Amino acid sequence: MVDNTSSELEAFRLRRQQELQQQLAQQAQQQADAEVESQAKAVEQNALDSAMRTILSPEARGRLTNVSLVDPSRAELLKKQLVNLHQESKISVPVSDEQLKRILANLSKSRRSASIRRI
Repeated sequence: MVDNTSSELEAFRLRRQQELQQQLAQQAQQQADAEVESQAKAVEQNALDSAMRTILSPEARGRLTNVSLVDPSRAELLKKQLVNLHQESKISVPVSDEQLKRILANLSKSRRSASIRRI
C-alpha cells in the first residue's frame, strides 16, 4: 500500500513539474515575442521621427507635437500620410506650418463626411 501511494505521489510530482516547466517555457516565449514586437515598434517610431525632422519645418513639427498630445492616433495617421506624400513627391520639403494645416483640414474633412441621419 505504501509503495503504491508513494509511486502515485511521485508520478503526480513529475506531472506537476512538467506542467510548470511548460508554463515557464510559454511565458518565456511570450515575453520574447513581446520584446521583439516592442523593438520593431521602436524602430518604426524612430524612422517616422527621423522622417518628420526631414519633411517638416520646425513650426510644422511643433504643430504635429501639439496634435500628438491631443490625439496620438491622428498624429500617427498624419505622419504616415506625410511620409507617403513625400515618397510620391507630392509635397515639397520642408512642409510649412500652413501646408500642414491644409493637410490636417483635408484629414478632418474626410472624417466629417460621414453623417448619421435619423429616420
